[in-house]
Amino acid sequence: MSVEVEATRAEHADATVAPRGWVPRRRRRWLLPLLLVGGWLLATAWRIWLARHASMPFAHTDEDSYLNTARALAGGPGGFSSENETLRRIGYPLLIAPAFLLDREFLDTYLLVRVINAALNATILPLAYLVGRRLLGLRSGAALAAAVGAVTLPAVAFHPTVAMTDAVFGPLLLAWLLAVHRLVDRPGPVAAAVCGALAGAAHLVHSRGVVIVAGFALLVLALLVRRRLDPAVLLAAVLPVAVAALGNEAGVRLLGDTVRLLGEPAGGNAVRALTSVRGLSQVLASVGTQLWYLTVVTFGLAGLAGAEAVTRVCRRGGAAARWTFGMALLTSVGVAVGAEVVLAGVPDRVPDAIYARYVQVFAPFWLLVGVGLLFGTAYRPLLRRLGVTVLLLAVGGALIRLRLDHAEAEGARLRWGGFSAPDLMALTDGWRQMRPVVGSAIGIAGCLLLVLVLAIRRPAARTSLLAVVLAALVVVNVATMQVIAQRLIRPLATTGTPVPGVTGLGVRAPDRVAASTGVPYQLRFNLSHQVTWTEVPWFRDRPPADAEVVFARWAPDEPDDWDGARYGFVRLGGDPQRKWAGWRRR
Repeated sequence: MSVEVEATRAEHADATVAPRGWVPRRRRRWLLPLLLVGGWLLATAWRIWLARHASMPFAHTDEDSYLNTARALAGGPGGFSSENETLRRIGYPLLIAPAFLLDREFLDTYLLVRVINAALNATILPLAYLVGRRLLGLRSGAALAAAVGAVTLPAVAFHPTVAMTDAVFGPLLLAWLLAVHRLVDRPGPVAAAVCGALAGAAHLVHSRGVVIVAGFALLVLALLVRRRLDPAVLLAAVLPVAVAALGNEAGVRLLGDTVRLLGEPAGGNAVRALTSVRGLSQVLASVGTQLWYLTVVTFGLAGLAGAEAVTRVCRRGGAAARWTFGMALLTSVGVAVGAEVVLAGVPDRVPDAIYARYVQVFAPFWLLVGVGLLFGTAYRPLLRRLGVTVLLLAVGGALIRLRLDHAEAEGARLRWGGFSAPDLMALTDGWRQMRPVVGSAIGIAGCLLLVLVLAIRRPAARTSLLAVVLAALVVVNVATMQVIAQRLIRPLATTGTPVPGVTGLGVRAPDRVAASTGVPYQLRFNLSHQVTWTEVPWFRDRPPADAEVVFARWAPDEPDDWDGARYGFVRLGGDPQRKWAGWRRR
């Protein structure tokens, strides 16, 4: 009998006695990509579904700024932007500009923008999986479970529901940190070019990218000093950043005055925020509050990860992981500080109790690091880091409470709004006021639960319980986003959506349209968005001479009710309850 026949029989014999649940190697090879693609599709669909009630923008005026710029880049009419010359970026408008090329009604265009947002934001899933595998050394199952926890975090899942840069900055940051790890681990022209390109893309998308570029510059300088970069690799690293910076300037010049900037430069206020005792204390308190927030919304995992990162940076060995953690720490704190300095520089701005939007993009990374520690660190070191996290949560919550009470006692209550930290609002039921003690209690409870799980000495039982904890984390994330959708997104969308719409009033191209500043701003902006064929200028009382249609205040029996008949207009319709009406010139 031939060897081939014997081998064939042996293979069949092995197949008959294979244990139940055994998966052929070829099938297992395809299973993981299918799970990642399927998870990405589910995450994309979930994000689109979360925004189903918001057919119009509700995060004014940031959304309006990006949408107007994107429309102008696509060759349409201009508008306004709340940015200033220093902070102006065209990366995100350029990304969503193709949605305006189809020349559809605004409702369709805005839906397409959010589909782009959702698809890009959902790439957090495969990127988080790669972080788990390459940086944290997790097995495939644990890395995939951690990635699902990261992609469902409300800190990142909320932003695809609006046309804002945060929808794409989260995955961009994860990709850059992966590229940093690769560059340190295996320096080369390709790794340097990818890392530089991602840093440049961050600069193009938002002013937070300046911190990313600064961190990247320090990394390149350190590698150069250690003679790990040759001239070719150095050029490959620097060139993409320079191209991105020049590209942003070229785009700004190309737009010219098509998009008018309404934002004022920070001026001396930002300098005073860093040079005065009061200003500096305000900045430091705000930065500490943002870092406290990251720990709370990840149920203690970000605090655990931060303590580990500080320890890793101070140790020798493991250069790639050490530098990656160092870059993550540097950029997290740098963005928190930079955001507070910029916000403090805005004239007449009421200080925030917390404005976590700028650091939310770091939540997935620190959650992943925290999960990685649970699967791969000894009990006693983990216990010490959890103890530090609990202490920081308790002290942080108490200090934030004292800060809020002190500001209120002085008659300068700190601002607390829907976009400050929507996930913190939902978790603490703090829709009317910030509740830091409740937030700290939630984070401490998460830490104590982890202590109980880690106290189990049997590895198999501990791993199973950790899997249950991660599943519970995903359930809590999804439930929190559902609360945010019902308590925040839906009411804001309803308030800002004009009924009837522009088409319902019979307004069509090529009508020349203007809007009165007496119309509530949410409705004024959204009425203007629906006029896709021309820019909509604003007026106070007397409309422009060439305006054929105007949107004005309709407030019966109130002194500021606008009477269009005085200027030769007839009312088309509107909503007196929401103080607006459309008028056409006779």
